[in-house]
Amino acid sequence: MKIKGSTNVVGLIGHPVEHSFSPPMHNAAFDELGLDYAYVAFDVNPNDLKTAIEGAQSLNVRGFNVTIPHKVNVMEYLDELDEVAELIGAVNTIDFKSLKGYNTDGIGAVRAIEEVSSIKNKNVVIAGAGGASRAISFYIAKYGAEAITILNRNESKAQSLASDVSNSNLIDSVNSDSIGKIADYVNDADILIDTTPLGMHPHVDDEPIVRAEEMHDDLVVFDAVYNPNETVLLKEAVKAGAKPVYGIKMLLYQGAESFRIWTGRDAPIDVMEHALNQFLGR
Repeated sequence: MKIKGSTNVVGLIGHPVEHSFSPPMHNAAFDELGLDYAYVAFDVNPNDLKTAIEGAQSLNVRGFNVTIPHKVNVMEYLDELDEVAELIGAVNTIDFKSLKGYNTDGIGAVRAIEEVSSIKNKNVVIAGAGGASRAISFYIAKYGAEAITILNRNESKAQSLASDVSNSNLIDSVNSDSIGKIADYVNDADILIDTTPLGMHPHVDDEPIVRAEEMHDDLVVFDAVYNPNETVLLKEAVKAGAKPVYGIKMLLYQGAESFRIWTGRDAPIDVMEHALNQFLGR
């Protein structure tokens, strides 16, 4: 990749950003398609968020990904929000052409899952009620799930998220309950999505939220954790003969959607996946 006077700059803002996987993934894609773009990471202190957005506009930056802790506060400085980003209440992608905010986290999860199963008319159980669960829940509803059940240790958080998704009018059936009852719900589920941090490096020996004997072989099991690649939950899924979906795929597809928003081109998925695996030493 050669930086020239004509090079279009896109990047990531967050605090911190040093360990981001996005620069190698996106720059490999730009290189593959011969696009005159460069992706860089910017560590932006929360106190400087407004001036960072204004400065990016002045410098003709083409787009940003947005990560913790800016996903909510950055909305204040945008002119327009994508419909689902507005429902989610968080932005992870900005297109400076129209200063519009998007949330591609949920679409990343949807595309990862749809590699192995359609979401339409499926009964989906989602563990966790944090930011990742929120983004995924709205997109699962948008893509035609028949029913969603959100489970969390703090039942009131699960209830609140379920209410928000239900009020979006994207889906008729949204329920909530304690994560302690997950085995009962998994028995009748088509898709299980784990958005909790259980099993994330270095806690690779955490107890899985569901064991193999509580799964059935038609179940699709997606874990949003991508380090390690095969989490304790996905090991149980493999053991049960269920269909595992790896968290790295969500990272890949959310990046590919941002790429499309900025460039108008379909991302070279295989190239981006190879760059991610190289970066992770796989």
